[in-house]
Amino acid sequence: MNELHHVYLSLGSNIEPETYLPKAIQNLRDYGEVKAISTVWESNAVGSDGPNFLNACVLFLSHLQPVELKEKIIRPIEAGLGRIRYADKNAPRTIDIDIVLFDETPLNMEFWGYAFVAVPLAELIPGFEHPIRHEKLIRVAEQLQSQVWIVKREDVVIS
Repeated sequence: MNELHHVYLSLGSNIEPETYLPKAIQNLRDYGEVKAISTVWESNAVGSDGPNFLNACVLFLSHLQPVELKEKIIRPIEAGLGRIRYADKNAPRTIDIDIVLFDETPLNMEFWGYAFVAVPLAELIPGFEHPIRHEKLIRVAEQLQSQVWIVKREDVVIS
């Protein structure tokens, strides 16, 4: 059997997010175990004037490597939930699923500078060392949270 990997995923939606975030998590469960889920956070859209995003992070257990995980699980889930990829990568979307951390390896360093990733991720792994700032993730998340508008949405429950 292949090694079981700990994959931290960032999920975001700004088209009917109260519908699509729970559906995405349910779909992930069809492919593996969702071990932990952060609180849902609302923030402004980045790079566009689109509607606000709802974001959450999950710990997903998988036997697949990152490229296979994207091809065999993430992209099919996004497509199944109506995600359309436009030339404008910041266009509104039903769901966006990104691999932030694979086992102990950070992926796509751009994500690590955004509060909408760092804040929910810090709920799951507060003591993890931020790969750029080399501080505990919880501290970086608190700093980012004080610099941008991001609000905990306890009324949106995903499980």
